[in-house]
Amino acid sequence: MFKTNKTSLALACMSTLLLSACHQAKVNQSLSGVEVSAEKWGEADKQTVHLYTLKNSQGMTVKLSDWGGYIQSIIVADRKGEFADVLVGYDSWDEYYNDCCYAGPIVGRFGNRIGKAQFSIDGQTYQLSANDGGANKDINQLHGGFKGLHKRLWQSELIENGVQLSYLSKDGEEGYPGNLQIKLNITLSDDNELQFEYFATTDKKTHVNLTSHTYFNLSGDMQTDIEQHVLQINANKITPVDQYLIPTGELEPVVGTPFDFTSAKKIGRDIRQPNKQLRYGGGVDKQHGGYDHNWVFTDYDGSLKNQVSLHDPVSGRLLEIYTQEPAIQFYSGNFMDGTMLGKNGQPVKFRYGLALEPQHYPDSPNQASFPSTLLVPGDTYHTISSYKFSVK
Repeated sequence: MFKTNKTSLALACMSTLLLSACHQAKVNQSLSGVEVSAEKWGEADKQTVHLYTLKNSQGMTVKLSDWGGYIQSIIVADRKGEFADVLVGYDSWDEYYNDCCYAGPIVGRFGNRIGKAQFSIDGQTYQLSANDGGANKDINQLHGGFKGLHKRLWQSELIENGVQLSYLSKDGEEGYPGNLQIKLNITLSDDNELQFEYFATTDKKTHVNLTSHTYFNLSGDMQTDIEQHVLQINANKITPVDQYLIPTGELEPVVGTPFDFTSAKKIGRDIRQPNKQLRYGGGVDKQHGGYDHNWVFTDYDGSLKNQVSLHDPVSGRLLEIYTQEPAIQFYSGNFMDGTMLGKNGQPVKFRYGLALEPQHYPDSPNQASFPSTLLVPGDTYHTISSYKFSVK
């Protein structure tokens, strides 16, 4: 099912006896024009944390870690051929270990929110860890809990054109039932497409919703905020939310609202309109709020499709998101207030990044009308999302 490298060095690195030695000395390989390297980055729980670098023949470079599956940087060219990093994040391992804000990891077991931090399966209620929501006490779960997949060290090995990450989330971890075995292939193509292919199996019925939580700024190295970025989402509905960003269970048409991105428009065009859902988005702009919602794809059928496009008119960089997921969460950086210090010690200012997270709907375990996220023993969770970069 999973690809393996064809070079003798990569095969040696995937052997149990030699993997550690290969990681200690920097390993390079070139397959189909993509170079992959691994080096020690830090330590967690007395285990080595690795930083991987993927580089293709066009010069696109991606750095990622087996700590939390963090994507540390994506360096791509603008229309002038000048390269810059288009991710908001940090420089050092210590900063990622202490990350406050989900700046680039894999989130789960359930990405996004679960209302009241609980769900029921076959009449049994499972109480999850609550880390989000209430004014004085957290009442919901966000992104898998206090120590979700983003705060775990994954097993890692080189594969063709990328890295395979593996993690066993044990029965009861953060309140979830079942031993969930997760595998994730992160690969880079020679045409600037970064792909995430997820697999998971379980020995008990459980809910799964995995996604990558990266903050993009296509201007490169955070030259400006993202309000002038042009966004298009192939979605004619959102799942409206309450004040804690938990879906009400309804589907609300976007036509005639600030949430209509069916035709490409600048993110900042409608973001300050008077709108209750925008206010629920919260953030630094207390009066208007912003986007932090789930868009439902119009023509979802489970196939891999280009559902979202993001363009920076100044640099010319274009990001196209392909996914098999039924929806995407768009967050417009409403809580970025300069207190987080990012790369080169720069403060991450208001709306200096945005998140686009392919996913199932938030709170799906508690919403019978939403597409199911239930995984049962004997079945395999499998989904692909990819991010393709170009210029126009």
